[in-house]
Order: sequence, then C-alpha cells, then structure tokens
Amino acid sequence: MDDPETRVTLMNMMAVNATTVRSTTAVADARDTARAFLECLRQPATAPDAADTVVLVVSELVTNALRHGGGSCTLELTAHPDTVEVAVHDPGRHAPRMRTPDLNGGTGGFGWPMVNRLARGTAVTRRASGGKTVSARLAW
Repeated sequence: MDDPETRVTLMNMMAVNATTVRSTTAVADARDTARAFLECLRQPATAPDAADTVVLVVSELVTNALRHGGGSCTLELTAHPDTVEVAVHDPGRHAPRMRTPDLNGGTGGFGWPMVNRLARGTAVTRRASGGKTVSARLAW
C-alpha cells in the first residue's frame, strides 16, 4: 500500500485509507495495513481471533477487488466503538455474488460467502463517480 493516510476523528473513531494496484505484494500489504491499524486501536481485551477475522476479511475483499474489480482499489478501515468497518472501493461495476464454490477447478467461490458469515453485515454500494464500494462490519 502506498503511504496510508491516517485520520483520527471525534467519537472514538479512527480511520485509515490506503490505495493499491495489482502486484505480487498488494494483498499482503493490505493485511499489514489492517494489522497496523488494529494495533493502533490498543484494545488489550480484544480476542486475537477478532483481529484475525478483520485481517481475513481485508484479504478477501482486496483480493476480490483486484481480481474482479478492475485491478486497483482503495482500502478504508474505520473503527467504531464496537465494530470495525472494512470498505474496499474499486472501479468495477459488478457486485460480488454468492455462487457454488468450485471444489475441483480452483476458480474460487469461497470468499464472499465467508465474508458474509463472519460479518455482522455487508453492503455493496454503487458510487456516483463509477465503481462500487464493498463493505463489511465486524465485531470488535
């Protein structure tokens, strides 16, 4: 990710934005950005599996955006008092869809259903400037 810009706002919210393009390290960089963001929240009572869930959802949404959404994306992480919102903006028109996972051919189909099971809620929003935002709210 290219130099994440971090902003802290009122009401116990913190957000980070990072833009990436398809590369061999893009998804790993997104996971690192998420880990650093969560570390900044400094909530020692948080279960390690909650952080792992956020990192996994970041990995899935960024992978899908790079693979199916036009090859570039912006990751936005926002902390709320009891949730973390993962939002990925990409230039693609097509929303993620549930499909039967491919158990033999390696074409995927596991990520979006998994994100929906892990999240308190998901949304796909079309952007007026083109493209879409795919977001998930996770317990924190």
